[in-house]
Amino acid sequence: MPRPVVHFAIYCDDPDRAIAFYTAVFGWTFEAWGPPGYWKIGSDEPFEGPGFVFGALTQRSEPRAEGAPNAWRCTVSVPDLDEAMAAVEEHGGAVRPPAATIPGVGRVVEFFDPEGNLACLMEYAEGDPRRVPS
Repeated sequence: MPRPVVHFAIYCDDPDRAIAFYTAVFGWTFEAWGPPGYWKIGSDEPFEGPGFVFGALTQRSEPRAEGAPNAWRCTVSVPDLDEAMAAVEEHGGAVRPPAATIPGVGRVVEFFDPEGNLACLMEYAEGDPRRVPS
């Protein structure tokens, strides 16, 4: 049996800026938890779909390396890719176009958050169980 992802961590230089970005773009909530400089990520709405993972935001303990991404790249399911790309840019992130269509799966695009972390936005096709409602 495959092993699912059960946790992710987003590293940042400026926790206030990162929290503001992810709250504005995805509606996530943050609660100080564990050691200093560590926040548990949640949502105001329960998520009962497949693939739910728990996440954390943590302040970097060392400077970010130059060059290739130095973190695990995650994909966030969104109901409307165009709206999500606009929200990323409106709140200080940068979209890395072009968006790509994966036949039978949906549309995906990479983006950088304001902390320089690379991740993806995915609008799954109608009927895909990973699609999130509008």
